[in-house]
Amino acid sequence: MEELAALIDALVYTRGRNEKLRLIAEYLRRTPDPDRGWALAALTGGLDFPAVKSGTIRSMVMERIDPVLWTLSRDFVGDTAETASLLWPAPPTAPDPPGVTEAVDALAAMTRSSVQAELPALLDRLDPSGRYALLKLATGAMRVGVSARLAKTAFAQAFGVSLEDVEEYWHSISPPYLELFAWAAEEAPPPDTANMPTFRPFMLAHPFDDAVVDLADYVAEWKWDGIRVQMVHAGGETRVYSRSGDDISATFPELVPALGVPAVLDGELLVRGNHQGGEAGGAASFNALQQRLGRKTVSKPMLRDYPAFVRLYDILTLDGEDLRALPWSERRARLEALVGRLPASHFDLSAVVEAADFARLAEIRAGARDDAIEGLMLKRRDSPYLAGRRAGLWYKWKRDPLLVDCVLMYAQRGSGKRSSFYSDYTFGCWDGDPDHGAELLPVGKAYSGFTDEELRKIDHHVRSHTVNRFGPVRETDRSLVFEIAFDSVHPSKRHKSGLAMRFPRIHRIRWDKPAHEADRIAALKALIRD
Repeated sequence: MEELAALIDALVYTRGRNEKLRLIAEYLRRTPDPDRGWALAALTGGLDFPAVKSGTIRSMVMERIDPVLWTLSRDFVGDTAETASLLWPAPPTAPDPPGVTEAVDALAAMTRSSVQAELPALLDRLDPSGRYALLKLATGAMRVGVSARLAKTAFAQAFGVSLEDVEEYWHSISPPYLELFAWAAEEAPPPDTANMPTFRPFMLAHPFDDAVVDLADYVAEWKWDGIRVQMVHAGGETRVYSRSGDDISATFPELVPALGVPAVLDGELLVRGNHQGGEAGGAASFNALQQRLGRKTVSKPMLRDYPAFVRLYDILTLDGEDLRALPWSERRARLEALVGRLPASHFDLSAVVEAADFARLAEIRAGARDDAIEGLMLKRRDSPYLAGRRAGLWYKWKRDPLLVDCVLMYAQRGSGKRSSFYSDYTFGCWDGDPDHGAELLPVGKAYSGFTDEELRKIDHHVRSHTVNRFGPVRETDRSLVFEIAFDSVHPSKRHKSGLAMRFPRIHRIRWDKPAHEADRIAALKALIRD
């Protein structure tokens, strides 16, 4: 536990991406199984201990210290685990720290009735750094500036394997990932995922820079305003995955029995448009889809009023055959043939947008006013399906009004009725590719465009994701994406990014979108009008 505590402590105080990668990689190489697997699961959000919640920790601490002191300290520090680890009374005997595996086993065995006695006994065996690491591990809220993707990248670098292969095998293995370490570190055969409903990494698109492409080489599809999903049927099971690889099957249970063909399908999850903002039977706006997102249980009225379906973009595998190496045109033909075998109530095909030339395509895009359309996708007809974002293959060409995806960087309390909430937000875009060390640069501030309920959720996010403080300003980890609407963007010498937005406001909160997929500074600069 001491080495994990030292790693977490180092990650908290390390800002550079490359240094974080080095720290994690070194830890994984020198730490034996299964400790390193449990640590990796903690860093990637792969652990869950139902008996240990923030409220449990709070009540335990307040039994041992003045509740007023706890409240004031927690509000100042902004993190439950850090506050508890510092305020916890020192044990009468020297610490006898447990190993990571021992701690995980103990946490997993705790129940709601036993946790009040067993967790304090574990905390008494640790120093403040160890207590902090244990509580972070127990609550699943590391908040050390390490995304799941960065941790996987560190794993790949530690053992000299492909990140794409790590992503491919990751979702078929449970913590502590013994098969994954055996393959990467000991040259064992790779995990067998053939008959498992596992997630495959998505192919992503670059923002389009308004260049002209030849429609003989590229095909255009609508960019639908839902959430990107992957549907997988293998080994007699069906799963629905989000773009980050989270299993969201329970949130959309009506989709699970709809796919009975052994396949991996890429598409956009939407709800039917029997609501304001969508045509009957077609796709409704994202606002309607939000009624379904993030729900642990889905009521019958919700299933009736907001029925989900998937608009298919691509096909990765079919009947045991991996199709990803085929060009888009061949995969499209396979997908068109498959759609007839799928229930029309739950699947349809994203239509190709026909245009005589690129100028006509631009006119079609400019005239699109469907609430469920964000713009166009441009895809090379000969492109294979490759994980990640590959230059020159796929582009996303968003429509007006001006919208960009930005990452929350800083937050400050509001005034008046918002004085108790962090409601003023500074956000940024990536100055290049974040997977290769690009910096996040501030591009604007906003304090409008969200409901009171959304404000409460963002405020909670800010308080629980704070990584630094500058007077009244909190710096957050780079994990929450805002879709920002604005009237125009202009060059500015006063800002590090060289840009200033006019009337920026939060268009929507992208809880589902990973921060590394937010927009680039170059995409924002391309929107400058002379």
